[in-house]
Amino acid sequence: MSIAEPILAGPTAEWVHRPDLRPIAGEPPALARSESRTRAFASSFAWALIGFAVVGGLWQLATVFADKIPTPGETLSAIRTMAADPFYDNGPNDKGIGLRLWSSLGRVAKGWGLAVIVGVPLGLFMGASKRAWRAANPVVQLLRPVSPLAWFPIWLVYFQQSDKAAVWTIFITALWPTVLNTAAGAAAIPDDHRHVARVFKFGRMAYVRHILVPDSLPSIVTGLRLSMGIAWMVIVATEMLSGGVGAGTFIWDAYNASNLNQVAAAIVFIGIVGFALDLGFLRLGRAVAIEREQS
Repeated sequence: MSIAEPILAGPTAEWVHRPDLRPIAGEPPALARSESRTRAFASSFAWALIGFAVVGGLWQLATVFADKIPTPGETLSAIRTMAADPFYDNGPNDKGIGLRLWSSLGRVAKGWGLAVIVGVPLGLFMGASKRAWRAANPVVQLLRPVSPLAWFPIWLVYFQQSDKAAVWTIFITALWPTVLNTAAGAAAIPDDHRHVARVFKFGRMAYVRHILVPDSLPSIVTGLRLSMGIAWMVIVATEMLSGGVGAGTFIWDAYNASNLNQVAAAIVFIGIVGFALDLGFLRLGRAVAIEREQS
């Protein structure tokens, strides 16, 4: 990168390029950051392609020994067919993959939203109070390892509706990561912040608003991200039990029809949606972390 140097001083000065001179401070910071991000993205994209190529090769190799498994080419063909009209609706049992994924997302959103409403306040309370932690943590640790699907029959007996049972199964699935991560964030508030609250004689609501919630926010977002990821995994198995319209029901019906091409294609679609959800929460977590550093 060369710079220019004036031949004559004054308003009539002419500029010539001097390749022998180099800027002392290097590239402008904004340009350097932009180029760095571009290189990082290109590198990540290249490695991702390599990863997919390896998985595709192993997949193709596996079909040699198990001829019933759909090949990558057959799966791509099914993906193109399903993506051509993803929102068609020919009745309760014949809907496009887009409508089925949207239905699954609706159930996940309801159950996950309930978990947020209950889990965040409970986690803040557990993290801020040692007595609450001692009382609630054993209960959480006892129920947390239980398989989410074990709750489905209980909710089904209570609600007498499979759709509501699926929503509340997602609720219990998403509750524990939300509670525990929120509690961990609330318990890790720096002592300096607590001392500031005492010096300024913060009331309970002021402490929650200015200290407890802001300092716990990164951990809360982490808990929400984990709970959403788990909920999106569990919804497929839940819908296989509950029936109705959804991605899990689609996979089960395709399996019963011996259409494994559609099963594999649906797995890809479910993975894409899950990746998009996780990426959204990842960006939210980074934004929260930057905001905390600047404040």
